[in-house]
Amino acid sequence: MAATENFDRRIRIAPSILSADFADFGREIRVIEAQGADWVHVDVMDGHFVPNLTFGPPAVAAFRKHVTTLMDVHLMIAPVDPFIEAYAEAGADLITAHVEAGPHIHRTLQAIRATGCKAGVALNPGTPAEAVEHVLDLADLVCVMTVNPGFGGQRFIDMTRKIRRLREMIGDRPVHVEIDGGVDPGTAPLVVAAGADVLVAGSAVFRGGSVERPEVYGENIRAIRAAAEGAA
Repeated sequence: MAATENFDRRIRIAPSILSADFADFGREIRVIEAQGADWVHVDVMDGHFVPNLTFGPPAVAAFRKHVTTLMDVHLMIAPVDPFIEAYAEAGADLITAHVEAGPHIHRTLQAIRATGCKAGVALNPGTPAEAVEHVLDLADLVCVMTVNPGFGGQRFIDMTRKIRRLREMIGDRPVHVEIDGGVDPGTAPLVVAAGADVLVAGSAVFRGGSVERPEVYGENIRAIRAAAEGAA
């Protein structure tokens, strides 16, 4: 596991490797970090909680060898508790579980923290901010889904009112607000102005680039960052 970061509210760009070249993950991860990615976001899906199937713990352990920033592992699986330890052992720095994935999100966050990982809690578009109000003291991050989880490249759903409400509830706690879904230079200012500080971007980072053309990834990351920082 890489050393985790101290908390601050600067904008972080977390490319989702769900949009990377599946045949070349190692080089893709190294390239996006070299081009300015702050975190590496790993979307884990089970084909049950969401309608897609992606990365098990062995794949995450393979990614870990290439990540030098922070590996942000987003578990879109249910049940989630039986798999927390496996993803922690695979090298996650931060593990996020969905409040909708089980009846005991308080216990889930405790289990994540017990592994030594930072703990995140995610909210689907139809779930109100108040669903996490009583577990914010256990969370390092709240992930607001701005698409229905399961696939990359979806259209952004405006959740700015939810983001503002979360920021009100968080107050002065050291808790990040992460946005996952449809983030690009057009939507980044909306969510940052509402209070977000971690932006997950998949197709908006990887579109047009490759490990042979890494400068495109850098241009895409810088465009998202500039748009976001202009609204901060």
